[in-house]
Amino acid sequence: MRMSQMFGKTLRDDPSDADTAGHRLLIRAGLVAQVAAGVYSYLPMALRSMRKIENIIREEMNAAGAQEVLMPVIQPVELWRQSGREEAFGPTLLHLNDRRERQMVLAPTHEEAVTDLARRHVRSYRDLPINLYQIQTKLRDEARPRAGLIRVREFHMKDAYSFDTDQDGLDVAYDKMVQAYWNIFRRSGLDVVAVEADSGAMGGSDSQEYMLLADTGEDELVNCPACGYAANVERARSRYAPAPDTGEPNDIEIIDTPNMTTIAELAEFLSIEESQTLKAVFYVHDGEFIFVAIRGDLDVNEVKLANALGGGELRLASDEEVKAAGIVAGSASPVGIDNVRKLGDLSATQGANYVAGANDAQKHFRNVNHGRDFQLDDVIDIAKAEEGHGCPRCDEGTLNFSRGIEVGHVFKLGTKFSEAFSANYVTQDGEEKPMFMGCYGIGVGRLLGAAIESRHDDEGIIFPASIAPYDIHLVSLNPGDEEIASAADEVYNSLTSAGLEVLFDDRDESAGIKFSDADLLGMPLRVTVSRRSMRDGRNAELKLRSRDRDSATIVPIVNAVQEARGLLNELSGAN
Repeated sequence: MRMSQMFGKTLRDDPSDADTAGHRLLIRAGLVAQVAAGVYSYLPMALRSMRKIENIIREEMNAAGAQEVLMPVIQPVELWRQSGREEAFGPTLLHLNDRRERQMVLAPTHEEAVTDLARRHVRSYRDLPINLYQIQTKLRDEARPRAGLIRVREFHMKDAYSFDTDQDGLDVAYDKMVQAYWNIFRRSGLDVVAVEADSGAMGGSDSQEYMLLADTGEDELVNCPACGYAANVERARSRYAPAPDTGEPNDIEIIDTPNMTTIAELAEFLSIEESQTLKAVFYVHDGEFIFVAIRGDLDVNEVKLANALGGGELRLASDEEVKAAGIVAGSASPVGIDNVRKLGDLSATQGANYVAGANDAQKHFRNVNHGRDFQLDDVIDIAKAEEGHGCPRCDEGTLNFSRGIEVGHVFKLGTKFSEAFSANYVTQDGEEKPMFMGCYGIGVGRLLGAAIESRHDDEGIIFPASIAPYDIHLVSLNPGDEEIASAADEVYNSLTSAGLEVLFDDRDESAGIKFSDADLLGMPLRVTVSRRSMRDGRNAELKLRSRDRDSATIVPIVNAVQEARGLLNELSGAN
């Protein structure tokens, strides 16, 4: 492709509304154009890169035994009501009415549609297992689109769905998809990590996210360098230090604590550690007031809490709702509270002689103990993992925190959807049973955006060789010079005839602009033809320079194809 004919232009200045480096580079390089918040047009170079990602995905999915289908974006709302997820997705789910006023939705994912498809076509155990996948447009009315292609309202995604006769079959399908995902990311030149994840609205049991580490990532990750434990902070477990040993339970007593309404103030006033206190946090879950007790130095992981409550809407209670429940904010504890549902983290039941609110302004209890002084309706692990906590898997490790971009997610759904849709099969014994499902997603546009977010420098993008729009960026300096123009055309034709993909900068621009654009666009290999190359016509030379290396190689023009192919193979291996 000659740049003089290419649609889309590079920009000299950063876009004012870009919120991350990757977003800035996508716009500056002319890869995408924003139509509305979170809605983009993909220009030719971005689309070339996405097609390469799709081809890698297709090859690996096909090799794993999956079959490609294409399901509709527009779906009847009844499917989503049957699964119970219309409410779970809330305003993220886009609704519309057709001309006959039938209610429809624009699909953010396809579990409902594929389960409906399977129940229509699967009759017996002989029809299983199957794995269906598609590369399709998805729509979600995101509240805060951000970071270019990372969080958008319209996006392209590969989603796959496995159907098996039992849990063992699902485990096999899941492991095949996990291996396929590792192959996809390796071939795409992306160094990802796998972490335990929350299943969210998908439900099911096991769930694993694939994360590309990046400071601008919207996900917070936890890992243990000692044993390799890794999890999204929403799912992460931790081993925190025990509360100070205060001996056997002492008699409970009430103490004056004037104007002490926070854990930090209380601990300082009494000259104790925050871990010697109990904290009260108040929520409303699907209209029900929830009292949560947790050790004072820990925080509630609200995703864990919502999951423990069975999903639904969870939010912090307002001041008015706290008062209406008869709770004294700033001096509350589960002691003597019987009119609301009380949940507690495991930490609230461990240790002894805590300081906790006396449910009376300006006063607290000393020597509060679970079991003797208060009971809880449920005790669950809802503490948020923190930097420096111990690893939950090994005794030696300490948890580290980092940020990442989710580029893939796999779930074991079990029978959640098949039971809701009566997606059953007949066993060998003639018994009807629900199919066991798994689902597996990769965001194609997000993977492109994440690659740019994680692979760039101050000058521009550094594309992995396997997903770069072009293999080679050919720069012709002084194209007005007939000899240089002729040599550059010859190189261009020989490279493309050899099957290499070449972006040819034949524009009448300065060397500075051309080199700046080459760095900005980030193709793996730059080839330069210049007056210096032509100083000896019998031994004309050109310069090869890889985007991620400082050194350049001078080679004879007659060897251009051989040398370029060798360096590209080396770069592909390095990726």
